[in-house]
Amino acid sequence: MTSSNATQSYISVTLIDGINIIRFDREHKKNAFTGEMYDDMSDALRAGDQNAGVGCHLFLGGQGTFSAGNDIQDFIDHGFKNGGLGQEVLRFLKTLVTTDKPLVAGVDGLAIGIGTTLLLHCDLVYASDRSFFQTPFVDLGLVPEAASSLVAPKLMGHAKAFSLLALGERLSAQQAERCGLINQVTANDDLDDLAMSAAKKLAKKPASALSTTRKLIRGDRSDILLRIDEEAKHFSAHLATEDAQNAFARFVNKS
Repeated sequence: MTSSNATQSYISVTLIDGINIIRFDREHKKNAFTGEMYDDMSDALRAGDQNAGVGCHLFLGGQGTFSAGNDIQDFIDHGFKNGGLGQEVLRFLKTLVTTDKPLVAGVDGLAIGIGTTLLLHCDLVYASDRSFFQTPFVDLGLVPEAASSLVAPKLMGHAKAFSLLALGERLSAQQAERCGLINQVTANDDLDDLAMSAAKKLAKKPASALSTTRKLIRGDRSDILLRIDEEAKHFSAHLATEDAQNAFARFVNKS
């Protein structure tokens, strides 16, 4: 076993047994993502893809917290100023979609916003029985991102996708498993081991055969990349609306 570790911002990147482990390490803020964290995740995925010693990528959060989504204050400071999602976010989303090597995720606890939508692009997702999934985009006067408006209906069906993305309904781990968002539910104490075990199996497989099989299963990515850009345009337009301004103002006043 070989292991190397480097921490930049609040993203910890570790290589163990051919697994590029990308761990969110900002638990005091419920692993809410900042622009710097998006850049660090993009860099970690690209570096892992270019490393012949990496067989797959694994996303992990902390105890009881996968990710609360975007850091709202960081988004107010930068997203409003730039009039949209921001280049760091878009770069991460497109890197996520075009990553060459398999993506595995282990979710424990809350997965909000991008904490849920990034899972739509993972090949295997495992979650603890205390996890839940929610996307409050519409409640913030905004629209979905990460091409979730395209991928979620294909994965979950229209009704479940509409409930998640438009109604903003919270899905339990068991509900998420039934609708195909995740592969398996387990006890929180067993989550990391389960996700690591699956990632290790992938990392040991013949790389070329695994890569070709994954590409055949996933299909062409161009429509997903186009939808990311289309959603981003609508996101920017809605960000300027009174509904969004009021929603973010309410958040600030609560803080």
